[in-house]
Amino acid sequence: MQKLKNKVALITGATSGIGKATAIDFIKNGASVIVTGRFQESIDKTVVELGEQASGIVSDAGKMNDLKQLGDKVKAISPQIDVLFVNAGYGKYAPIEHIDERHYDEQFSVLVKGALFSVQQIVPLMKPGGSIILNTSIVTEIGMKNSVVYSAAKAAVQSFAKTFASEMAPKEIRVNAISPGPIETNYFNRSNLTEAEIEGVADFVLPQVPLGRFGQPSEIAKVATFLASEDASFLHGAEIFVNGGFPNIKV
Repeated sequence: MQKLKNKVALITGATSGIGKATAIDFIKNGASVIVTGRFQESIDKTVVELGEQASGIVSDAGKMNDLKQLGDKVKAISPQIDVLFVNAGYGKYAPIEHIDERHYDEQFSVLVKGALFSVQQIVPLMKPGGSIILNTSIVTEIGMKNSVVYSAAKAAVQSFAKTFASEMAPKEIRVNAISPGPIETNYFNRSNLTEAEIEGVADFVLPQVPLGRFGQPSEIAKVATFLASEDASFLHGAEIFVNGGFPNIKV
């Protein structure tokens, strides 16, 4: 059964990782998908890989000019959007004494401003019964050193899940969030961590995951498909934690 048959979905930041895996699963379930990314080359490559049910737009979630044009660019491909997955983002880390304005602005621009204005631009294209999905993070549930700015930005996105839900209820558009735990992606590629530091994070986190492994992007994608489908028709303003039990369960 194709849960998203005849639906049109927009996924931001979908040329790799969770976004790309979600595009694959959406298409598998019958949807047509529009993906965004920062570079034409990666967009072209992704669209070829996804096949004829995919289209692409170059759009940087951290740039206001791109965000303002997002609605018109999407409308040129499809006059109507059924599902919006606000996924674009990445994390940078630093102790408090090393945080500067650029570090702060970069994270809040992509994660907070990007989420807010992506939703603002796409909501006019959504009809009753539509679904908005936000990508939050387990960092909002724990105090993790060197993640002051990233955690605060993701906490703002977590708040959006409820405030957007309040505003979208009269429009009959559902709003929910997925909170990924440790997932095996290229997430750190845009971070400011060295390879040794990335390995250190993995070595620290993995023993604390009750299921004994990192999650796969496809496992987040399946939850996104659920939230986008009629199976989640009475789920609104919720956040689903896909984290292998970390950090809530101790082993």
